Amino acid sequence: MNDQAPLREESKAAKDDRPVKLLCKDVWKVFGDGAKDFMATHKGVPTAEDLGKAKLVGAVRRASLEVRRGENFIVMGLSGSGKSTLVRCLSRLIEPTWGSIEFDGIDLLKASPDELIEIRRHRMGMVFQHFALLPHLTVLENIAFPLSVQGVDRKTREARARKVIDLVGLGGREQFYPRELSGGQQQRVGIARSLAVEPEIWFLDEPFSALDPLIRREMQTELLRLQSVLKKTIVFITHDFDEAIRLADRVAIMKDGEIIQTGTPEELVLHPATDYVAEFTRDVQRAKVMSAARLMRPVSSPADCGGSVLATDKIASFSARIVGIRKNFLVTAVDGRPLGEVTPDDVIDLLADRDQLREVRP
Repeated sequence: MNDQAPLREESKAAKDDRPVKLLCKDVWKVFGDGAKDFMATHKGVPTAEDLGKAKLVGAVRRASLEVRRGENFIVMGLSGSGKSTLVRCLSRLIEPTWGSIEFDGIDLLKASPDELIEIRRHRMGMVFQHFALLPHLTVLENIAFPLSVQGVDRKTREARARKVIDLVGLGGREQFYPRELSGGQQQRVGIARSLAVEPEIWFLDEPFSALDPLIRREMQTELLRLQSVLKKTIVFITHDFDEAIRLADRVAIMKDGEIIQTGTPEELVLHPATDYVAEFTRDVQRAKVMSAARLMRPVSSPADCGGSVLATDKIASFSARIVGIRKNFLVTAVDGRPLGEVTPDDVIDLLADRDQLREVRP
């Protein structure tokens, strides 16, 4: 293994061949009188100047993305960037002005009101920043409520509600009212309620942003646990890059209604497409996002390695161990194949940000 270039090719993440669950192409949401006619006149490609002259506001502009089955897809940006408007367009809670949105090949913009209601009730789950629990209903009744709307009989809906109550760790609180719960527990009820309908895709719009930091981290851990069990397709909205790093398979960064860059957290931090993305990710610790595969080099002596890590493991997850024992770690594929090694000195350089890790190995 004396040639490093082939090793780097082998270490790259495998192409994601999961089917596309949600496809969004050139979506616009324009607010103001005559917005649809305006977009038709400009064939879906107006400039900012065109919008200004027409006294229209482009809350979402030319947004395109694809979300694969089972993916944790994060949409993030500062307040006013258009992320919440976009997620509401994706579920047609608000009507896009232009573009196309496909869900499992179904054109949502051509779906009839009845078809859309059916999709929302049976195939989509939604959780928002404000829990919106019904104060006069118990935990069990709140969680079973969307099933009652579907016309599910009481015995069946309560059985399913009890199942998700156990899943989110609220066993024993079935008869509590929302006022008797903490903020984190109330959000668990909101999560359980959205899961009760057994959705195929799960929209979460800043669901933890109103929670205290410790509870917020607890809920992030809970979401990761649930996802490891349920394998849902998730579109998650946040303005917190640390939250995105922890939860995301991929991240789309928005600014002024546009998606500026989409990629893994590692790609965004190490290879920002614009100055805005670079500034947005500037304070992120690289060890949190950089994988062992990115830092590894050819193996010098496998017998002398002090341990092993997966190619996808983040440097932060093993940095203390490798620096503590001062021995190289073998980097392996999931099937155990050796791909390279990581040295303590390279990890120390990364942690110290020495010369930006010589601009990071390609």
